[in-house]
Amino acid sequence: MNEKSKLDVAIDGADEVDTNLALVKGGGGALLREKMVEVVSDKFICIVDESKLCKGLGPGFPLPVEITPFCHEHTLRLVQDLPSIKGSCKAVLRLGSSSTNKIDGDEIAITDNGNYIVDLHFTEPIKDATATAKELKSTVGVVEHGIFEGMTQTVIVAGKDGIRVAGVDGEKPWW
Repeated sequence: MNEKSKLDVAIDGADEVDTNLALVKGGGGALLREKMVEVVSDKFICIVDESKLCKGLGPGFPLPVEITPFCHEHTLRLVQDLPSIKGSCKAVLRLGSSSTNKIDGDEIAITDNGNYIVDLHFTEPIKDATATAKELKSTVGVVEHGIFEGMTQTVIVAGKDGIRVAGVDGEKPWW
């Protein structure tokens, strides 16, 4: 990636996609690296199956937040108490493998970048993904978050009725 800091297109999946084409990504633990690839791409195409579609981000899939190991418990508490999400989620430090958001071990999961992941388990949809993304990004100790907003131009969805596309030529999501 150091040699090529500009890509014509990036193609990847997502853990959730809302009706504004905002995504939750990072369930596999590579959210920082995924976001770095997407931001250097002229176009980002997201491919998902219809189970990933939602009206609002949050309750269908935990939102991963990559944090520094130093003072990680303090950062976890700060994140959980951010104004845009306070009371609507529980912050859980990922244990076991960083590539799954299920607890599959006793040790703290470590990302490819040497950081920890806090998974935010929401009880209701995130009311304002933009505000949440800004609050997370401005929290000391947070390296990156899994909200990918305004980054994808096209979402290709495979479902029981075949393939459908949202975002091309301004086509609005149907879900």
